[in-house]
Amino acid sequence: MERTDVFSGPNAASTSRTTGSVLKKLPEVTLAFWIMKIAATTLGETAGDLFAQTLKLGYFLTTIALFLVFVVTLIVQLRSRRYNPFFYWTVILSTSMAGTTLSDFMNRDASAKYLSNGATALGWGPQGLGLGYPAGAAILISLLLAVFLAWKLSGMTFQFRDIVSFRGEALFWAAILVSNTLGTSMGDFLSDSSGLGYAGGALLVTGLLAVLAALMKAPVVPNVLLFWIAFVLTRPLGATAGDFLTKPVAKGGLDLGTAGSSAVLLAVLFGFMAYAHVREQRAAPRPGEEGRTPVTRPADGP
Repeated sequence: MERTDVFSGPNAASTSRTTGSVLKKLPEVTLAFWIMKIAATTLGETAGDLFAQTLKLGYFLTTIALFLVFVVTLIVQLRSRRYNPFFYWTVILSTSMAGTTLSDFMNRDASAKYLSNGATALGWGPQGLGLGYPAGAAILISLLLAVFLAWKLSGMTFQFRDIVSFRGEALFWAAILVSNTLGTSMGDFLSDSSGLGYAGGALLVTGLLAVLAALMKAPVVPNVLLFWIAFVLTRPLGATAGDFLTKPVAKGGLDLGTAGSSAVLLAVLFGFMAYAHVREQRAAPRPGEEGRTPVTRPADGP
């Protein structure tokens, strides 16, 4: 999906008229963007499971620790003066990891269905709320809609390329955290409860993403809606792909382990980060224009 021709709020229009340029804090939405998003969310699944399950820290402790990591990475991103691929994708990764364990904590419990190898507990603290995937998804969908409602009422732009203010970026990252948590619930439901299995769930989500890509050619469907649906759906794709890589062969996985899978995915993600950083350096503005990029409104461009 290379187009994100989404609507702008009044603040973005005002910024365009008065300054003609905005601080660039978020990446261009290209094919490489979506590849990195899927890699980051798949790594978020395997790394979250690595800490919570393989290292037996449990969902509760791991969620608290990873949420603190998210806060630290978010502060670094918000304080940055311009787009930095390492800052941005580190926040995406931290929301994916935190979303993985938060979803597990909400939806699972300490029953044998979720704790394998005869384990009766994971780490210290509550073992899970046991809400189940439907109830957990309903809560998360409500939270995501509340974030978007607050975003709409704020008058800030939904257009990805024009999010330039601190408040707009904070709303953006709140939506990302909730959407990644929701996507984890959807992915786990497809893998564990739908009967499709890991590969079947991944194929289903891939098919839905292909439909969204086709709908981008239909002018009646707002691209802002398509973008956020795709953003949510890439998370269950990462969740099912992560489970497929790490779960036992008897359960339909490849049994590559959380540690090995996470290491490979981390290398892939950092490789793309480095590539994006080199591209940003080559496209750096001339002296006196650093950190700014012209605001354009092409009808068909990203």
